[in-house]
Amino acid sequence: MPRKLIDDCFRTDPRDGDRMTHNATLALIRARVEAVVAVRMISIADACGSVLAEDISAPIAVPGHTNSAVDGFAFCHASYDQSEGREYRVEARIAAGSQSEVVVAVDAAARIFTGAPLPAGLDTVVMQEDCDIKDDSAQVRIPPGLKVGANVRQAGEDVQVGASILSRGQIIRAPDIAALSSLGITEVSCFAAPRIGIVATGDEVVRGGGQLRRGQVHDVNTPLLLALAKGCVCEVTDLGVWPDDRGAVVERLQQAAGKFDLLITSGGASQGEEDHISHALAEIGARHFWQIAVKPGRPLMLGQIGDTAVVGLPGNPVAVFVCFLMYVWPLIRRLGGAEWREPRRFPLKTDFEFANRKVGRREFWRGTTRETDQGMVVTKFPRDGSGLISGLSAADGLIDIPENVPAIEVGDIVDFIPFSEFGIVD
Repeated sequence: MPRKLIDDCFRTDPRDGDRMTHNATLALIRARVEAVVAVRMISIADACGSVLAEDISAPIAVPGHTNSAVDGFAFCHASYDQSEGREYRVEARIAAGSQSEVVVAVDAAARIFTGAPLPAGLDTVVMQEDCDIKDDSAQVRIPPGLKVGANVRQAGEDVQVGASILSRGQIIRAPDIAALSSLGITEVSCFAAPRIGIVATGDEVVRGGGQLRRGQVHDVNTPLLLALAKGCVCEVTDLGVWPDDRGAVVERLQQAAGKFDLLITSGGASQGEEDHISHALAEIGARHFWQIAVKPGRPLMLGQIGDTAVVGLPGNPVAVFVCFLMYVWPLIRRLGGAEWREPRRFPLKTDFEFANRKVGRREFWRGTTRETDQGMVVTKFPRDGSGLISGLSAADGLIDIPENVPAIEVGDIVDFIPFSEFGIVD
């Protein structure tokens, strides 16, 4: 049986203070959350994108035999004059896939093709276009200058028997499929994809299309979260817009908890009178509020109903986007058995300035890169509002500003996280 969520896995330590830092938030997720999904064997034809559930070592060597890297002629270097070259009698012809044990004299050569096994005693290959071939390929003159072992692939030079190939928790990529295939492995043990349910809340939220009435807004967060979740290793389901009705929300949460490994809600996740998701979760499960020293973001609601994790995101789309990438993305990976991975940050110069910044909180600004004569620079989207959706579409990454930075000047070096780190690509 797979490990399930520990009871109250999202409870914070009172010693963490009122507001957790970005790093402390990630550390808690990493420490408390484990894989909650089952393991099954799947064909490598279907394995790309799955999370590996076992360590894999090489059962054979690759290549399995010493072979030629080119079409040419194989010979014994000890019989060769490296300064003058030499003419050889051609005693054999060896094609790739040859099963015969060809014997060639040490003072003779063999016509050989790419991938063909070298006969015993021969250790060097010359490319055919460098040779002077005579007597209908019965004789060949090999030019000077070849080093011993030239154009030869030694048995096991790529992979030795027992070598570590892939590790538990890796997400299998196309190059990994090639590595597995080279070893003759046809199926692997993988974690099942975690089941994710996406919920929007609020009587004011309506699905797109048609005229909005006074006070209504189109549902932005559900399409956004569905698109983001599809970039993770998971099975994602749209659970619709839930009304501002405590009884209905309690009933739907109870039903969903038995079907999903993670529920992600947007809106209704604070502690106000109309925040029904929050109160319903406290009634039937465990609810905790993480006050995080992060902008955009701040309140995150996390909890669980049995073995189902629940994440309550803010209602503003920019905060939803940033909090998903920074905290929900690694959480989904963790629930699905994937190894812990931080997005890479790339140091770039700024072409903007920002004065009198409030210190003490981590900020993630929407940024766009551009090429200059001095190299790549990053610029900040000029407006910071969490409801400014246009900034998401304009950006190609996030500028990561640490808690202790009071100002940014043109030419400063900042950490830039491209959206491609999360699988969001042009």
